[in-house]
Amino acid sequence: MEKINKLKKLYSYYNLDGYIVPKNDEFFGEYIPPNQDKLKFISNFSGSYGLALILKNKNYLFVDGRYTLQAKIQSGKYFQIMTIPHKFPSDILKNKRLKIGFDPKLHTQKSLKIFFNKTNCKLTPINQNLIGQLWNRKNENNPKKFYVLPKKATDQNYKIKINKIIKVLLRKKVDFQFISASENIAWLLNIRGQDSEFTPIPNAYLAIDSNKKINLFCNLMKIDNNFEKKFKDIRFIDIRYTGLFLSKVKNKKILIDSSSCSIYFEEILKRNNKITNFLDPIYFLKSIKSKIEIKNTIKSHIYDGAALTKFLFWIKKNYKKHNVNEISAQEKLLQFRKKNKDFKFLSFPTISGSGPNAAIIHYKASNESNRKLKKGDIYLVDSGGQYKFGTTDVTRTISLNSENKRIKNIFTRVLKGHIAVASYKLKKNTCGAHIDSAARKPLKEINLDYAHGTGHGVGYFLNVHEGPQAISKNNKVNFQEGMIISNEPGYYENGKFGIRIENLVRVKKDKKGYSFNNLTMAPIDKSLINKNILKKNEIIWLNNYHKNVFYKLKKFMNKSELSDLRQACSKI
Repeated sequence: MEKINKLKKLYSYYNLDGYIVPKNDEFFGEYIPPNQDKLKFISNFSGSYGLALILKNKNYLFVDGRYTLQAKIQSGKYFQIMTIPHKFPSDILKNKRLKIGFDPKLHTQKSLKIFFNKTNCKLTPINQNLIGQLWNRKNENNPKKFYVLPKKATDQNYKIKINKIIKVLLRKKVDFQFISASENIAWLLNIRGQDSEFTPIPNAYLAIDSNKKINLFCNLMKIDNNFEKKFKDIRFIDIRYTGLFLSKVKNKKILIDSSSCSIYFEEILKRNNKITNFLDPIYFLKSIKSKIEIKNTIKSHIYDGAALTKFLFWIKKNYKKHNVNEISAQEKLLQFRKKNKDFKFLSFPTISGSGPNAAIIHYKASNESNRKLKKGDIYLVDSGGQYKFGTTDVTRTISLNSENKRIKNIFTRVLKGHIAVASYKLKKNTCGAHIDSAARKPLKEINLDYAHGTGHGVGYFLNVHEGPQAISKNNKVNFQEGMIISNEPGYYENGKFGIRIENLVRVKKDKKGYSFNNLTMAPIDKSLINKNILKKNEIIWLNNYHKNVFYKLKKFMNKSELSDLRQACSKI
């Protein structure tokens, strides 16, 4: 509470009634360095998505359905927890005329509009971040270097990709694009960095004009001579001078991305130019993986599936005799992954939840919440890795000798939804909104549902969550060959249990047309299945999936594991 009180003391100096604290840093990536996590500093909330509205007499924390339970546990003492989309900041501020401060480097016009559109409050930009004034942090003395992907990792060099962007600019009659999403710069230049714990992101900005003049803004300590030599046609500028450079751009038609260009940079560009504001075309280009990228991704998933499968066998045999808990389980899984030389690091914080903890959708085990795995529980593990080269994300829910018939019936319905997505007949204009209802249908037949989307796009040795494609109620982006997406229906009962089954799939085209093709290779726990609820075609799908898993993973198993794999992948 002391930090919050210190923040409120600054309100009188800036003549404010409140202040907005978002989760993101100025690069708007999903995972931010701990020393940039201002929302966690002020609220104790550690989830990947949230926003605090701190008024003089009341504090609100807005999260989505994945984080409602977690936010109540971590922040409920000092913050009222609000779940988006049921409640927005504009609902709290209705009929109020307050002056609310915000840092223009940490917000986009789009995000402010979503959260604060229907309000008479005055939103006031303050360039000096108020949380930064309270938080003494160490500066990065030894920045980690950017690097260029080797040729075997991608089949398009950066010049080909730049030509694609120039074509888009010319077609849209745009003179200049300011690329503010680091992940898109990574794709465009075939570079990666070490600016995030879970994503090989190179934090940077890039300006490109229709005459192919390219300026990259970054911490110059993150690049060396060898790196610069590979980009002789690009000028490297210290990131601190980004605003100064943009202030000198005049009389241009400029493309910025409404989801990642901060209000701070947009206002600078607006002064002397005409702004055209829509989704960066790189998002769509990046979502369609090339043949080499698909080939490498398939390999990564086989490696990852082998590690996860070994772990699942180990857990079932050892949870009782070794006093395994949620934290020691996730550490054991990491050990299995690390045995593969191509494994780099995790692609997101592992969700390792047993019993009631698994009902927290994006649960992260802590010393306070850590549960011992017990007989009769079900255990949910959602995890993934960054490999050389590929990104994985997989969830398995397993029985620890649970005999609960209701849980088995619900698990089977989640599986039916998963199969409905995996075997969905894709057409040229199929989008995620068409498929989402098919995933929920088996649960809705018994009046159950889940509070998250059914699937998200996945990057190539990049973000584990990326768009523009998704399987959700409102996503209208058509699926294209080469897109990768998750298939992850679930069900969560507060204080009791959680279930999720997640595979990654790719959109594949053959003579018969478009279809989803499974990338993830790991058995689905048959001991949780009520076969009587499955239709014949669903049983055939499951048996075929397991036959493929056995074929792909058998060479990685020792004698005992091979026996377990044969049993786990046998027909039902």
